[in-house]
Amino acid sequence: MRLKSFAILAALALSTAVSGCSTIGGQFFTNNYGAMTDAGYQLPRVPIEKVPARFHRQEVRYDSPEKPGTIIVDTQNKFLYFIEGDGMAMRYGIGVGREGFEWHGTAHIALKREWPTWTPPSQMIKRQPELAKFAGGMEPGLKNPLGARAMYLFNKGGDMGYRLHGSPEWFSIGKAMSSGCIRLMNQDIIDLYDRTSVGAKVIVM
Repeated sequence: MRLKSFAILAALALSTAVSGCSTIGGQFFTNNYGAMTDAGYQLPRVPIEKVPARFHRQEVRYDSPEKPGTIIVDTQNKFLYFIEGDGMAMRYGIGVGREGFEWHGTAHIALKREWPTWTPPSQMIKRQPELAKFAGGMEPGLKNPLGARAMYLFNKGGDMGYRLHGSPEWFSIGKAMSSGCIRLMNQDIIDLYDRTSVGAKVIVM
């Protein structure tokens, strides 16, 4: 039994070392997923007990050469880090692009929108013709795929078509289900949105 416990602890230590962070001394924000009113919308409570604890918002040790305010997206482990400085970061659980929609690179936040309109790109409409009714844009709301907030990723070529955004689909966190966007629980995207400045660097690994 002791050998089995040691093996489990060793595996956990290795996983945190590989990801470049440690939750030692961190603070969890598990109680921050309750129902809330935002801009007149009644956001429902997230059944956070059904979301694995590692994907709950938490402050962790994270050594990075990037300056405070930078966002680092770890697509393999399904984490997003907001660099705070002094070796600390706020970590969020995320959902990422499904097979065939993965991507990596560097971008910046060009636009920020509260309760955004969602307009499916033409390629998505070709794959899912039923979305044609939203070609002119889907109004903001609790069922909008972009959720409560969206931050738009641009690079030197302009709009990449990818967003950091909220989602009513809390069950997609920790999974690869999107068309390339990085999704967070609505309560988490509101928190991240308030921390992030236009122009912030975003690194997707």
